[in-house]
Amino acid sequence: MITLFNYSLTLEHTLLLTLCGILIGLAKTGLHGVGMLVVPLMALIFGAKASVGIVLGMLIIADLFAVTYYHRHANWKYLIKLFPSAGIGVILATVFGNLIDDALFAQIMALIIFLSLAIMIALERIDRSVIPDYLWFAILMGALGGFTTMVGNLAGPVMAVYLLSMRLPKNEYIGTAAWFFLIINVFKVPFHIFSWETISVNSILLNLSLLPVIAIGALIGIIVVKRIPETSYRWLVIVMTGLAASLMLV
Repeated sequence: MITLFNYSLTLEHTLLLTLCGILIGLAKTGLHGVGMLVVPLMALIFGAKASVGIVLGMLIIADLFAVTYYHRHANWKYLIKLFPSAGIGVILATVFGNLIDDALFAQIMALIIFLSLAIMIALERIDRSVIPDYLWFAILMGALGGFTTMVGNLAGPVMAVYLLSMRLPKNEYIGTAAWFFLIINVFKVPFHIFSWETISVNSILLNLSLLPVIAIGALIGIIVVKRIPETSYRWLVIVMTGLAASLMLV
């Protein structure tokens, strides 16, 4: 066993934690789908609800890298539409999370992952120009994004649907998503500390110890995002994430 800041981890769990740090860095600098795999892996290591707070700290570190690199490309017109309902979604998810036990929390996380995968598969097959571009749609997507990001840091596919409907160029898409997740993730921190108690001094120290591997992942993401065949990569992520999420139901 390896003890890190009061967390007792096996060697296998330590290696998985390192891998998750790299994957989060990759996800935040362009390879978005790979972040889906982190959620079930971290839940297997730390438990469903506890893992959400640990992952949040890792995400904020990676968000800072992403915003640093892509900040000029954000489109604030769309972000302003999202934030009010996203904040409401976070608050509703916080209340909901206090009413259920860890086993049900894990099952709900797995369900959200499978629904998110369904969205990702649908996006592979539909004409993205048919996705609606209306204010009510932004409000709905913001609320769903806020709820799913609080329950399991799983708002990526929801935001993909909304941002794709805006027909944003690639860099503008990444920059807008980077700012959305940095701001909404920081907004979630007090709820994790004072309501769910899933962020502590030890979890913050664990997050900081992973900064080098998150940075490595972010750098790799920047370098290789233009070189990986997108279709093959996305389907690989979908299959691997589905298998990992299935383990959460065992």
